[in-house]
Amino acid sequence: MASEATTLTVPGPDGDREVRISSPSRVLWPEPGITKLDLAEYLVAVGDAFGAANGDRPISLQRFPGGVDGEQFFSKNPPKGAPDYVRSVIVTYPSGREHPQLVVDEPAVAVWAAQMNTVVFHPWASRAEDSDHPDQLRIDLDPQPGTDFRDTVPIAHELRKVLDEVGLTAWIKTSGNRGLHVFAPIRPEHEFLDVRHAVIAAARELERRMPDRVTTAWWKEERGQRVFVDFNQANRDRTMAGAYSPRALAHAAVSTPIAWEELDDADPTAFTVRTVPDRLRSTGDPWEGMHANHGSIAPLLEWWERDLENGEGELPFPPDFPKMPGEPPRVQPSRAKKPSAKD
Repeated sequence: MASEATTLTVPGPDGDREVRISSPSRVLWPEPGITKLDLAEYLVAVGDAFGAANGDRPISLQRFPGGVDGEQFFSKNPPKGAPDYVRSVIVTYPSGREHPQLVVDEPAVAVWAAQMNTVVFHPWASRAEDSDHPDQLRIDLDPQPGTDFRDTVPIAHELRKVLDEVGLTAWIKTSGNRGLHVFAPIRPEHEFLDVRHAVIAAARELERRMPDRVTTAWWKEERGQRVFVDFNQANRDRTMAGAYSPRALAHAAVSTPIAWEELDDADPTAFTVRTVPDRLRSTGDPWEGMHANHGSIAPLLEWWERDLENGEGELPFPPDFPKMPGEPPRVQPSRAKKPSAKD
């Protein structure tokens, strides 16, 4: 019925809030039969851990009005009629344009987003109060065709060693799909471009240590059956699914923080909207205390400068970015103009 609705009581820092959920029986994930109300109740159940990971950050909402098998779109600024407890901050996009961006300050905001059929939450690597300076270094390990989640496991362990060598503490979560996300808290002292260069420096070091398993090649035709370190996820306004965010996959997977001791035996398909609340209650949040200490990316930037001197320069940016200083041509290698015999 069009008038079908229910109300959830959502605890928060300022007391309980009542959040209306219309069409609560709408199925968002057909395969497991998970509804909009199920999603809202999931976000209440993981509210504290979700907020610790994604709160106080500009965030984009990936919305699926007809469920995960249907059309989708992104929302960045609060729509008209948003509750008064939903706020936004002004952020600057790569084009230089400024625009308001949503912030999830409390569980009720996440539940309100679920009311709008938000499935995936994409937080920035920076805080709302200082959106130009990331306080997280994020590294996306993306398995290419011919590889899978198991291939990312030894790479993540080696990446942890790389980051430890430069004084950074690595934390890990499943992507919710086939890969892994490795985060390191950093002092918000540098712009996004510097953080991107720090990620590239770490990725190149990882590639040198594991050349048959790791690639930093931007063009897919050059990657082979290796795990790609997606350095462009470190750019301004480039995000990945947040910790405890559901994914728009058939089995309702969740991007789930895990302890390093769990990694070798982890099964990412076991972490779902149905299972993660019980896991959180029984094991606690593996990311608790993540931001107690922040490291510096200065050593990685020294590696970046060293690599520049050795002829390893800038890498390509995403196609929607303005042309950047030192960037190589954005031309697929197989389509690049070859020098003629006369040249």
